[in-house]
Amino acid sequence: MRWLTRRNRNKPVMGTAAVDTPVQPDGSFCVIGDIHGRMDLLSGALARIAADCPGRPVVFVGDYIDRGPDSAEVLRKLFALHSADPGRFVCLMGNHEDMMLGFLDDTLRDPRIWLQNGAEATLRSFGVSCPSGATAAKGIGQTRAGLAHAMGNDLVAWLRARPLAWQSGNVWVTHAGADPLVDMGRQDRAALLWGHPDFRRIRRSDGRWVVHGHTIVPRVQIADGRVAIDTGAYRTGRLSVVHISGDGIDILA
Repeated sequence: MRWLTRRNRNKPVMGTAAVDTPVQPDGSFCVIGDIHGRMDLLSGALARIAADCPGRPVVFVGDYIDRGPDSAEVLRKLFALHSADPGRFVCLMGNHEDMMLGFLDDTLRDPRIWLQNGAEATLRSFGVSCPSGATAAKGIGQTRAGLAHAMGNDLVAWLRARPLAWQSGNVWVTHAGADPLVDMGRQDRAALLWGHPDFRRIRRSDGRWVVHGHTIVPRVQIADGRVAIDTGAYRTGRLSVVHISGDGIDILA
């Protein structure tokens, strides 16, 4: 199996333990890491894919919103891409999208769970004011109604329909990883969205590879059947993109 890189600065961090099973997708595809409201970086990633891997399927690992300044623009761009070509553009659910939906539905245990995790930038991008102190029930209700109106029914419905995982051959893409002791088709929702304590500790024994974001790493990490691609775009300016094929894993950015 070949590990391919385009630049020395993008050289992946490799684990010490070898993986016996090579990546064997049904066809080549690209994966883009956590965007977190950085439309500038998303535009650059899409341009790189168009130049290096034209026409390939593109999977987004989730966390499109919060922290960065352009959450509304990012969501609308992804919605447009998927709507125009749903077979090519796959947008997974991230834990930040899940929190946003919980906020809209008033099902979060405490709405501050989202508001204190970068939501103010998202609200601002939709032209909605964040409630002062994020504690007043009236302020929260007004913010919730304002966000629902600004997003519109179509965008909210699209966000609700995002899948938790995507598969090609022996490669799975999820937001946060998976329980290494459970079949990929039977994973708990929380493990896929928020991670599992054993994910990076125990190597899978079923020959499956898991490509994921959620946990920030200094550069793409490939080890023990895991490919970590969240390089903290919102604060580092690095949005990682990998191309996966039967020849290996090529880091495009």
